[in-house]
Amino acid sequence: MTQDELKKAVGWAALEYVKPDTIVGVGTGSTAAHFIDALGTIKDKIVGAVSSSDASTEKLKSLGIPVFDCNEVDTLDIYVDGADEINGQMQMIKGGGAALTREKIIAAVAKKFICIIDSSKQVDVLGKFPLPVEVIPMARAYVARELVKLGGIPVYRENVVTDNGNHILDVHNFSIVDPIELENKINGVAGVVTVGLFANRGANVVLVGTADGVKTLTE
Repeated sequence: MTQDELKKAVGWAALEYVKPDTIVGVGTGSTAAHFIDALGTIKDKIVGAVSSSDASTEKLKSLGIPVFDCNEVDTLDIYVDGADEINGQMQMIKGGGAALTREKIIAAVAKKFICIIDSSKQVDVLGKFPLPVEVIPMARAYVARELVKLGGIPVYRENVVTDNGNHILDVHNFSIVDPIELENKINGVAGVVTVGLFANRGANVVLVGTADGVKTLTE
């Protein structure tokens, strides 16, 4: 199976976690896009969705799925999204698509985070994938200097502005043995909106697309 076929398999497998008459949290990226396609087939059974990016919002609306502002909901039953890397503790690096802040907010609101990935995203130690950090534009240089102090090599993601109007620094050279500690440290730097470490709030269920079919990992 191709990588895209694996992504499609997990995107459709996530449908079994969608309950009727609920609002579904929806992520961003190529794997989440397959889930949105699947969600379109049961749009009459759900109330709608909360989206983590303008791109996902457009796709949801094009399929006739109502999109709610996150401020309109108290809680979400599930949030379905991919990951750039995930370790054995279900902690992740996310933000390759520059939607990390909204993704983190929706994950916090949701009762259950369903992470959908192909097997190439599984790692023992996070950090080979550059760690995205969303920053207020005026703080970019300062935050970069602070990230260097932590051992990282930050690279400004040029020509990218997040849906929130901010910039992204991609941090190389990290071997993240304590994701929660690093998440807290980076989030404490003035000017950081959020870091793409999902360690304090990891996944509850991971659906992994493999050549042998979809495998389910739970807490």
